[in-house]
Amino acid sequence: MYIDSHCHINFPELAARLPEMLEKMQQNQVSHALCVSVNLPDFPQVLALAEAHDNIYASVGVHPDYEDTPEPSAEMLAETAKHPKIVAIGETGLDYFRLTGDLEWQRERFRQHIRASRLSRKPLIIHTRSASEDTLRILKEEGAAVQDGGVAGVMHCFTESMEVALAAMEMGFYISFSGIVTFKSAKDLQEVARAVPLDRMLIETDSPYLAPVPFRGKTNEPAFVKHVGDFIADLKGVPSTEVQRATTDNFFRLFQIPG
Repeated sequence: MYIDSHCHINFPELAARLPEMLEKMQQNQVSHALCVSVNLPDFPQVLALAEAHDNIYASVGVHPDYEDTPEPSAEMLAETAKHPKIVAIGETGLDYFRLTGDLEWQRERFRQHIRASRLSRKPLIIHTRSASEDTLRILKEEGAAVQDGGVAGVMHCFTESMEVALAAMEMGFYISFSGIVTFKSAKDLQEVARAVPLDRMLIETDSPYLAPVPFRGKTNEPAFVKHVGDFIADLKGVPSTEVQRATTDNFFRLFQIPG
């Protein structure tokens, strides 16, 4: 079985067809999914999905792209994360691609999430785009690394260089690949996926975005994570069952979920 380690099934285009989506997961051997929070106003929808379905988990956090939204404190995030179906803090991080100007507020928000992770002992879900240097610097400064007493987490929807992957793995982070890795234009990323060890890897859809080949351009959904996993198996020259087993074990280990 595969697991979708990062999706947004509370978003309208997926929430409207939830029963069908869950059935397609089962048909495609996708056993579990992690529904990831992007802001506080919509967080109750995320948690409600996790509470209603045994195979759905939730995170709590505020995405760096959301500029005009309530800011979380480390204490509030950590307190909320005590809920048994909340397995992670985030998604959080830095995005210098979509937003420009003085982004100190983004960096401070990121720091609050890292502090919440340390307080709650729940791992981080990291978004980084055009900001890998500052992302790694702040993770180190705030003690997110396992060797510094942090819980680490996952670098989600990874599109960075092998050097960034190595630096993240050195801190104890997992590397998660999305449908982007299946794109013909993603040759450099495919080389990274080939090099990242299976015991440090997760797979995801980031649905409803970034549908993998052969569904590119369509609305993505958790069932499609199978195509990400199968593609990585082909890249590495291993059976798909090996990728299934490794990424599933990694998911349960990272998010501290009894297998």
